[in-house]
Parts: sequence; C-alpha cells; structure tokens
Amino acid sequence: MTVRRVVPNLHSEDPGKNGEFYGLLGLEEVMDHGWIRTLASPSNPTAQVSVMTEDATAPVHPDLSVEVDDVDAVYETVRRTGAEIVHPLQDEEWGVRRFFVRDPDGRVVNVLGHR
Repeated sequence: MTVRRVVPNLHSEDPGKNGEFYGLLGLEEVMDHGWIRTLASPSNPTAQVSVMTEDATAPVHPDLSVEVDDVDAVYETVRRTGAEIVHPLQDEEWGVRRFFVRDPDGRVVNVLGHR
C-alpha cells in the first residue's frame, strides 16, 4: 500500500473565511465543493489542509483524510482488525471511493482513493 497524502480536515462554520486565512500562509484553493474546501501549497501540492462545515454523505466530520493507492485493500485490512468502521466503503459522486474508521483515540479517519 502506498500513502499518497495525508490532509487534516478542520471543522469550520465558515470555510470561505478560513480559506482566506490559510491563503495568507501561501496556500491556494485546489478544490471547493461548497461544504469542503481544500487548499494546497503551490510548490508542494501534497501539503494540504481542508476546511469543512460537514460531510456531504457521512454521519460525522472526519478529523483527517489519508489518500491511498488501493482503498479496497486497506478497507479489508482495517476491517479484519475489528476497528470501528464509521462510514462504509462506497463510491462518492465527486470521484473518490472511501470509508471512515475510528482510530484508537476516537479520531475519525477518512481513507480514500481516487477512481
């Protein structure tokens, strides 16, 4: 398995205002779905932060996202350990396949792969 990037997901009532703030730090918007905005470093595009109001299809807001090259394999590995799957493995309309799992300290991790 290859990890492609790890992105913190910051909860915000105003992603636009937070996007402007992180722009002051040199990050530029690379994605905006209305409920989530992702900003990245122009010189290092995998250095990212996402700001979100809520998740569009999941019951909880994830604390971070981990993009992997084979989300199905990771899902099976995690499931076999008995870890709590918070959101089932599914394809999303915005082009990712993902699931949420709770880590040992209770944080929710969005594990995804682009289709």
